[in-house]
Amino acid sequence: MGTHTLTGEKVAIKILEKDKIKDSSDVERVTREIHILKIVRHPNVIQLYEIIETSRQLFLIMEYAAHGELFDYIVKRKRLQEREACKFFQQMLSGIEYIHKAKICHRDLKPENLLLDDNLNVKIVDFGLSNTYKTGETLKTACGSPCYAAPEMIAGKRYIGLNVDIWSLGVILYAMTCGYLPFEDPNTNKLYKKILSCDYLIPGFITPNCKDLIKKILNTDPNTRLKAAEIRAHDWYQQIQSVELEGIVVGSDRIPIIEEVRAKLATDFELENVDQSQQFILANKHNHVTTTYYLLLKQIERSTGKNPVFEVFTKEKRSSNSTGNLGQRTSSYFRANSLYASKLMNQTTTEGFIKASSQQPSKSESKARSNEVFSNMNPIARRYLEQIERTYSKRTESTGQSTTTKLESASSQI
Repeated sequence: MGTHTLTGEKVAIKILEKDKIKDSSDVERVTREIHILKIVRHPNVIQLYEIIETSRQLFLIMEYAAHGELFDYIVKRKRLQEREACKFFQQMLSGIEYIHKAKICHRDLKPENLLLDDNLNVKIVDFGLSNTYKTGETLKTACGSPCYAAPEMIAGKRYIGLNVDIWSLGVILYAMTCGYLPFEDPNTNKLYKKILSCDYLIPGFITPNCKDLIKKILNTDPNTRLKAAEIRAHDWYQQIQSVELEGIVVGSDRIPIIEEVRAKLATDFELENVDQSQQFILANKHNHVTTTYYLLLKQIERSTGKNPVFEVFTKEKRSSNSTGNLGQRTSSYFRANSLYASKLMNQTTTEGFIKASSQQPSKSESKARSNEVFSNMNPIARRYLEQIERTYSKRTESTGQSTTTKLESASSQI
């Protein structure tokens, strides 16, 4: 975890060690994760603010979720009341529907990858196992956490991305309302057999409507498994009014600008000129100016419970009656920006990773390179990095451990 010095807002920091990203598959996975984080913008999906790069590391500066993992939230309460579980479930479905409209499949949904912010709103995190796909395309890689994996994935069949994510939501719904998982066994083969045969029991304290929804989602036949629209129409889902906001598809939708917040960048923080800050926001830049802008919006959201950007965008979207095919527009955007997609890690490239892993610099070279990085860095990023390096070095020296940090989920608080 870190603190943004200008706004005083807390941020989450994910550290990626370049010398640990050696294989081409690792490079592809990290590049894809950052690519996805840069283009998703939804109230229930974690937001990436900025990427700070050194010769050895990448620091992903991300939205901080104060109440931590949904997993810990459930454990602390043993199980959730169904109305609260319904609220969380609605937000999960909203976020998952959004990323699939953008042709992104998560593939590792579980309570550990669902965070809760200051207002106890769900934030989907960790896109390390996610992938993009085209309209009508199926996926084949079996990945994720076995207890939450769909039967068609376990069976080694090709699968539809949204179907497997909906299955995982069904397992999470069971975990929230029952307090434990439907499929558990220390023996992996036995666990897989239970999932493939849908061998589980629902306790008697679960209401009939909730039981019905769980059974219809945890259906081993992906063709007859409930779809998102059918889930929304279910009586249990509709027990509380769903307040859902539209998500922004970067490259397809225009990002709204909240003028009074943007004006503060110049008046209160003296960051760039007004026209330049507008260009940064509209171009979806991830730098110290846009980070400050979005953290100011975060302050408003925490105090009012509403995010002005999504409120304005939802109002504009629904009033314009825009019914274009979101997936097609997004796919077109990706194709038109293939060069941009290959450089999504700012100035970090595949070549940079290979060089970092195969050629270890001497201490004097590292120091010289670090000094060069600092001298060319904007003042805000430099202060960020100085704080990070101090914390990072202090932690390493006190524990006696190497400077290697695992590629953990976006929920890791360093």
